[in-house]
Amino acid sequence: MSITTKSALGIAAALLAFGSACDDSTQQSAEKNASQSSTTQSTQQAPGTDVSQSRPPQEPLVTDVSESELAQFFSSMPDGRGLPAGSGTVMQGEKVYTEQCAGCHGANLEGGSVGDKLIGGRGSLTATPPVKTLESYWPYATTLWDYIKRAMPFNNPGSMSNDDVYAVTAYILNKAQIVPDDATLSKETLPKVEMPNRNGFRDAGR
Repeated sequence: MSITTKSALGIAAALLAFGSACDDSTQQSAEKNASQSSTTQSTQQAPGTDVSQSRPPQEPLVTDVSESELAQFFSSMPDGRGLPAGSGTVMQGEKVYTEQCAGCHGANLEGGSVGDKLIGGRGSLTATPPVKTLESYWPYATTLWDYIKRAMPFNNPGSMSNDDVYAVTAYILNKAQIVPDDATLSKETLPKVEMPNRNGFRDAGR
């Protein structure tokens, strides 16, 4: 075989190898483009699935709300503003507590598996850990009334009458040695109760 023939065969082999490489590259590029096209199509929302179109219609704005309906969203003030009419004694409160509170907070207000300890802990706020109760921490008796009215009893919050809330508040404060045995609480007398930690908070200055 002549040198010329060998050279021609070598060039032909090189051209075939180059062509094969080009075919492979073209095929890979086509597969990549097809994959990208498929991904793009899969991320497009199908007709009728627009989130903005699937939102439920907004309820109309309610403007005719009574003061009694709004009252449930506002707490009474420390000076008694916002407290409703009604009254209750320590003796009445003992009965209410036994029926609706003792199951969670304990027969002696010592706390239980569900409810917190309610009394004791005076002077413990600087200890580790502090004992935070209405006796050691809360500065206003009106806060106790408001919390009971809104959140108690645990299994049926908001179900207690105003008289029952005044009564059980009187009983708890009596067990904490804050009000006497013959105390009767109402919207006039409750704000006058001096809590042990009344002066334990400072103005944030804002």
